[in-house]
Amino acid sequence: MSRKLPLPVGTTNYKKICEDSYYVDKTLLIKEILDEKVNVALFTRPRRFGKTLNMDMLRTFFEKTAEDTGRYFQDKKIWQQGEKYTSHQGQYPVIFLSLKDIKARKWQYAFDALKYIISVEYMRHSELKRSSELEEADIELYNRIVKNQAGYMEYVFSLQALSRMLHQHHKQAPVIIIDEYDTPIQEGFVNGYYDDAVEFIRSFFSAALKDNPHARQIVMTGILRIAKESIFSGLNNIRVFSVLDKKFSEFFGFTTSEVQQMAAYYEQTDKLPELKAWYDGYKFGDTEIFNPWSVINYFSNNCQAMPYWVQTSANTIIQEILKTYNDDTYRNLHALLGKTEVQSIVRTNIIYPKLKEPQTNILGFLLMTGYLKSTGTELDARGDYICRLSIPNKEIKTIYYNEILSLLTEDIGENTVMNLANALYDKDAAKIKEALNKFMLKTISYYDNLKENYYHGLMLGLLAIGESNYDIRSNRESGLGRYDIQLIPKKSALPGIIIEVKAADKDAGVELSKLAQTALKQIEEKKYDTELCAQGVNDIIKYGVAFKGKTVEIVTN
Repeated sequence: MSRKLPLPVGTTNYKKICEDSYYVDKTLLIKEILDEKVNVALFTRPRRFGKTLNMDMLRTFFEKTAEDTGRYFQDKKIWQQGEKYTSHQGQYPVIFLSLKDIKARKWQYAFDALKYIISVEYMRHSELKRSSELEEADIELYNRIVKNQAGYMEYVFSLQALSRMLHQHHKQAPVIIIDEYDTPIQEGFVNGYYDDAVEFIRSFFSAALKDNPHARQIVMTGILRIAKESIFSGLNNIRVFSVLDKKFSEFFGFTTSEVQQMAAYYEQTDKLPELKAWYDGYKFGDTEIFNPWSVINYFSNNCQAMPYWVQTSANTIIQEILKTYNDDTYRNLHALLGKTEVQSIVRTNIIYPKLKEPQTNILGFLLMTGYLKSTGTELDARGDYICRLSIPNKEIKTIYYNEILSLLTEDIGENTVMNLANALYDKDAAKIKEALNKFMLKTISYYDNLKENYYHGLMLGLLAIGESNYDIRSNRESGLGRYDIQLIPKKSALPGIIIEVKAADKDAGVELSKLAQTALKQIEEKKYDTELCAQGVNDIIKYGVAFKGKTVEIVTN
C-alpha cells in the first residue's frame, strides 16, 4: 500500500486537517446555510458526529483575518459553486463559543468555566481594546470581561455586547457560532444545578439571539433541542434541524458514498460489509449515515471492528433508564434486543426534569442521542412524530448488553451472573434458581406488583453475558406460536436453549411448580424447537420458568 494521509482521530481543527489529514468534504454545508437564509439555525446530532469540526470549518470560511484562509477551500466543493458563495469567504467578524467542555459538579465551577470561555473569546478580538469606533463604556466593559472582573448581569449580556461592538468596529455584523450549546444544561441535570444553568443560559441566549440587529447569522449545535419553556422562551426566529429532518441531513456523519471513497483510498473495500454491520444504520432525514468517529477509528486501527464510539463517554442515561425497572422499559428493551422495531411517539423537545415521565420521552432521548435509529417517521394530527425505532448496528447493541450486564453485576456480583450462564448450559435448574433468587432479593420490593414483561426483561438482561456464544432472540415465531427467549448456539458443541416465562400475581394462590410445568409443556405443544431443529441443533434444553414476587421455580426437560 502506498503512503496515505493519516485520518484525523480526535482532531476538530479544520485548517490542520486540511494541511495534513484525510478530510471528508462537508463544505457544501456553507452553501446550504447561505441559501437557507435562516437567522438562527440549530443542528442537533449525537456526540462525535462532526459538529465541532463543521463549526470550525464555518468559522474558517467566514472569518475576516490577516491570513488568507481562502487557500483552505480552493480545492473543496464550495469553491466550485462560484462567486455567489466564494464572495463571502473571509468577510465577517466571527464570534465562536464552544460550550462542550463546561463539565463541572457544581454550578459555581460551571459558571467560572463559562466566564473563562467568554473572556477568551473577547481576548481573541483584541482590536476592540483601543477601537475608536467604541464608546469608553464599551471599552471598560471589554476590559472587565477580559480580566474576569465583570458582574453577573454583564456576563448575561456579554454575547450581545460583543456582537454589537464587533458590528460597530468592523461595519459588518458578525457571524455567531455556538458549539454544543446544551452541555451546561445536561451537566446541570446530572449534577444537581439544572435550575441555575437554565436561568443563566436562557438569559444569555435570549439577549443575543432574539432580534439581534448586530448578528448577520447565528449557527448553533447541540445534542438535544431543549424545550422552549426551558431555554428558548420568546425566540421565534430559531429553526431546528434534528435527526428527523431532511434538510442538512448529509452534513453530520459519513454518507455511504463517503465511506466507500474512504475505503477505496485506503485500499480496504473488502471491509465495507463489516463497516456497514458495525457502524452504519443511522438515518438522518432520508440519508443513510455511518458513525464518523467509529469509521475513522476503524481505519486507523488496522480495520479492527470494535465499539469505538461507546468508549468516548459514560452511558449514564442508559443506566438511569434501566434502573427504573418498569414494564414499558423492559417490554421495549427486549423487543429492541430481539431485533424488533418499537413504534412510539417521539417528541424532539426535551425538558430534562420530565425525561423519565412518559416512555416516549425516554425513546425520543435515545433517538436524538444516537442510541436508536428511526426506520420510518410520520406526523400525527397533533404534529408529533410517530417513529419506528430500532438499534442501529452492532456497536450500539453492545451498549445495551454491556450496560444491562453492568447493572446486574453491580447488584448481585459478576460471579453470580457467570454461574447463572454456566448453569443454563449445564441444565442445572437449582443453580439457576439460586442466582435468580439472589438477584430478586436485592433488587425487588415485596410490594412491587411485577408482571411477566418485567421477568421476561430480567431474564433477557441476565442472558446478555452469553452473547459471544449465542444469538439471543426474543418473541419470535417458531412452530405453532411465539417463544419467549431462544438461544441459538454459535458453536456446534453448545446446546440450543428455549425459555418460556410465566408470572403470577404475588397475592394469587398459584403453585409455582405447576405454572413452570405449564410453561415447559407450552414449549413442547407449540413446537418452539422447530427453528433450532431446522438449523441442525439436536441438543436442545427447554426451561419452564415461573415467577411470583421474589420467588421463582424452574423445570427443564
